[in-house]
Formats: sequence, structure tokens, C-alpha cells
Amino acid sequence: MALDELTEELARSAAAGDHRALGELLARIEPDVMRHCARILPYHQDAEEASQDTLLAVARNIGRFEGRARFSTWLHIVTANCARTTYRSLKRRAAEQTSDELPMQKPDARRVSVIAGSRLDLLDAMEALEADKPDLAQALVLRDIVQLDYNEVAEQLNIPLGTAKSRIHQARKYVQGVLGEDYR
Repeated sequence: MALDELTEELARSAAAGDHRALGELLARIEPDVMRHCARILPYHQDAEEASQDTLLAVARNIGRFEGRARFSTWLHIVTANCARTTYRSLKRRAAEQTSDELPMQKPDARRVSVIAGSRLDLLDAMEALEADKPDLAQALVLRDIVQLDYNEVAEQLNIPLGTAKSRIHQARKYVQGVLGEDYR
């Protein structure tokens, strides 16, 4: 999400309470948010749901944007969190629907995209990491999903650079362990 300076200025104005700026900001970021959600969630309808949740979260929480970092960084984090929350919600709903039915069968490999399957496995692994070690998950999201460099991760988390690198390394090893040998 490479946002321009006008978008950054609109974000600062919206954070200060300018409702017109907020409306314009939401209209400007909507296509980028949808593209980012689509990279995380394999199905278009799921990505649309996450995108709408992200825009709502931005509208509700823009006052919390302090301007210490770029708005695009803040937006990346909000988008990734909303996409992961949407995924967890969909997974929970699917489990509730199948609890009274026959056990779920594995999807037919000929009908499921390898990329989509991999992303779902990765989302499961990220969910496990977040539940077990949230500090590591936060660092990994900033580095590998938001694509901040190591210095920016350290700055966002207010930790030393070496600690940021260590957390990211540990998080990657944890995720690899959850994903198994096929992903190493």
C-alpha cells in the first residue's frame, strides 16, 4: 500500500476530527485495502468482508492515529489484523456449522488452489503463534505481512533492533514448525 502524501495529509486531518477528510480518506484507501485483504484471504467474498471491516475500523479509530509513524504503516497493521480476525470468524462459523454434521473431509486437491491452501495453512499457523506468543506474532506481521524493514519494526514495537530481529527469527521458526516439513 504505497500511499501518497495527500493521503497522509488527509489521515492527519481526519485524526484531528475533520469528517470531510475522513470521507475522502476512506474513498482513497478502499482499493488498496481490498487488494491487501485479497493477498491474505483467498476468497473474494472473504476479502471484501475484511476490507469493509478495515474501513470501519479506520473510521472508528482514526483518532488514535498519532502521526508518529506514516499512516500507511498504521493502515497496514489495521488491515492485517482485520483480515486475520475475519479469517478466525469464518473458521469458527464453519466449525459451528459442521459440528452437528459429518466430520469435515479434506478438500479435493484438484478443486482447491495450492496457493489458497497454503495461505489458509499460514493463517492457521499465524493464529497459533498469536495465541501462544503474541509478541512474536506482532513482529512477524510487521515484517512479513506489512513488509516493514527491521529498523521500522523495532521502532513500531519500541524495542531494540536486535530484539526485533530475534523475535522475527523465532516467529518464523515457530510458524515453520506448525506448517511442518513441507514448508521448510
